[in-house]
Amino acid sequence: MQRLVPVSLAAVAAAAVLVAAPPVVLAQGPSPAAAPLKIAFISSQEILHATPGYAAAESTYRREFQASQVEVQKLQQQLDSAVQVFDQQSLVLSPAARVAKQNDLKAMQQRMEQRSNQLQDRLQQREQELLGPLRARINSVIQGIRAEMNYALILDADASGGFVAAADPALNITPRVLQRLSQAQ
Repeated sequence: MQRLVPVSLAAVAAAAVLVAAPPVVLAQGPSPAAAPLKIAFISSQEILHATPGYAAAESTYRREFQASQVEVQKLQQQLDSAVQVFDQQSLVLSPAARVAKQNDLKAMQQRMEQRSNQLQDRLQQREQELLGPLRARINSVIQGIRAEMNYALILDADASGGFVAAADPALNITPRVLQRLSQAQ
């Protein structure tokens, strides 16, 4: 599943530099006191799983995924059976018949792979159809909180790459996001 708020390592490094760097004083005179850079973090998985509508979407996706898996398994069993029959008969087949059967098996393998790819593409599309509106609503709430509270950066503690190794729990705005999502329901 996709991440809600992708943040690159470069963005985290830039934010760290901004936080650690002393304010630059221009030759023209002192600048007004700069507001501190506000940073927060969320747990996107916790938010997604607690979002109203997620359980139904996940259940629907899981049913469709299982149906696809069953279809691919049946195709694989048919191919395995055909290969087994070919292996048993290959010694008595003429060279031309053997080549024809091998070509049939290759075509069968290609059809199975093509169907498997079609099913995978369809599952990805369905995931987007089912979870896309939820993610959009979550992102809207996060952006609203970011703007309202003047956060410069909101990190996703669940993002692959583990950008948040440790953080002050006071910076966790996951409960606030969940509260806003439940109010919007």
